[in-house]
Amino acid sequence: FSEQDKAEINQARFHDPVPLIRKRMSILWFKSLGYPHHEIATLSGASPNMVTATIRRYQQGVLMRVRERRPYRPESQLYDHYDQLRRHFTHHPPATIKQAAADIQRLTGLKRSLGSVRVFLIALGMDRRKVGMMPAKADPDKQEEFIINKLEPVLEEAKSGQRHVYFVDAAHFVLAPLLGFLWSFTRFFIKAPAGRKRFNVLGALNACTHEIVTVTNDTYINALSVCKLLQKL
Repeated sequence: FSEQDKAEINQARFHDPVPLIRKRMSILWFKSLGYPHHEIATLSGASPNMVTATIRRYQQGVLMRVRERRPYRPESQLYDHYDQLRRHFTHHPPATIKQAAADIQRLTGLKRSLGSVRVFLIALGMDRRKVGMMPAKADPDKQEEFIINKLEPVLEEAKSGQRHVYFVDAAHFVLAPLLGFLWSFTRFFIKAPAGRKRFNVLGALNACTHEIVTVTNDTYINALSVCKLLQKL
C-alpha cells in the first residue's frame, strides 16, 4: 500500500457516500495495517468472501477499481444532493429525524421515510449527540494570555526539574442504579440509595509525568481534603 493510497483509503472509509464503498475501504485499511483476513472480516463487518474479493480486486488493479460501484446496486436520489445537504446540516443541525426529513424535502423536493433519512444522515457522518455546555463568560483572549504568560513558563520549569506542576480537580459521583428496560405488564421498581449519597474524588494530575494522586471520601471535599492531598504530594 502506497502512502497516497492509504491516505485515500482512510478518508473514503468514513466519508464516501456509498456504504458498500466505505466497507470496502475499511477492509483495505485493516489489510494495510497487517491484520489477518478473519480479523478484517470481524472488524469491518464483512463476510470472509467479500474480504478476499476486495483485496484481490485491489491487488489486480488500482484503488479506483475497488471504488467502482456495481451498476445494479440501487442508490438513493439523496446522494445527488450530498454536498448541499452536508453543508446545510453542518450549519443547521436538526434536533430530530423528522426535522431533518422536513429540511431535506424543502431543499431538494424529495420526500423520504424517517428510516431512509436516518440512514442518509449516518452516511453523511452524522450521529445523535448530546449538546454540551461551555462557560458563557469565557474570554479566549485572557485564556490565551494566561497560557502564554503564566502556564507555559511554569511548564518549562517543570520539564527542566525546577518545580512540580499539578492540575487539581474534584469529581462527585452519585451512587445510583443504572436503569434499563423490561418487557412487562407493569412498571418495575428497584431499591436504590438516596440521590444525595456520593463518592467524592479529589485528584491531582502531574503535568509532566501524568501521574494521578487522589484522595477519596463519601462526605465532602473541603479544606481538610485538600490538606490530605497536599500531604500525599
